[in-house]
Amino acid sequence: INGELVAENGESKIKSVKTEIINQFAINIKKPEDFIYHLDKWGEEENIEEIYAIEALDGQLITNKLIIPVDKVIVKNKQLHSNPENDILKIVVINRYQDAPVAKSFIKNFGLKQGALASSVAHDSHNIVAVGVDDESICKAVNLVIEKQGGISCCCPPSSGGSWREAVLALPVAGLMSNEDGYKIAADYTAIDKMTKEELGSTLGSPFMTLSFMALLVIPHLKLSDRGLFDGDDFKFI
Repeated sequence: INGELVAENGESKIKSVKTEIINQFAINIKKPEDFIYHLDKWGEEENIEEIYAIEALDGQLITNKLIIPVDKVIVKNKQLHSNPENDILKIVVINRYQDAPVAKSFIKNFGLKQGALASSVAHDSHNIVAVGVDDESICKAVNLVIEKQGGISCCCPPSSGGSWREAVLALPVAGLMSNEDGYKIAADYTAIDKMTKEELGSTLGSPFMTLSFMALLVIPHLKLSDRGLFDGDDFKFI
């Protein structure tokens, strides 16, 4: 460049310039009770018969808006829980820019049989989005992302005397990107994607890619933001 040799034998001769990592995470570690879905959130309407659920479509950004019988999820002690037998799982969105109540709903087609996955890549606001079989797993997956100040994670509960299996790919640059070697990140992503499918049971071709679009409100038909469910057809919160 301008007569100066800047690369030779496949290596750059330009010195790298270190820059400050830009990020914004202003929330505290969560507790399992933060993810409880109370049936009495509707006030006196505790005898509800139907609830909304997002239907994820493999390989697509569009989702379907489902209205399902409440008995498709597990109802216990006036709380709604995931029902993996029906492939209806809890989905949550956590505001990562300030502490706020956790938004909760249900989603179909992730196929998890155990555990949870979470991500701070959540277009377009890039809050934390997570899907899981139980609140403890969801909490652990979310906290892995918070502790790393961004990333994708998954966790699997212990089986008969074992310990929790956890994996996280840190994305410290704005909670969206890594400053590590690209080949390392590719290998780490392959490993966490494999764990999500083989150990958690996800049936999606790309679970984390699908997850990242479940909070994108401008894509129909039903999405979840940190403020709650959003109907992309009527373009309003429900």
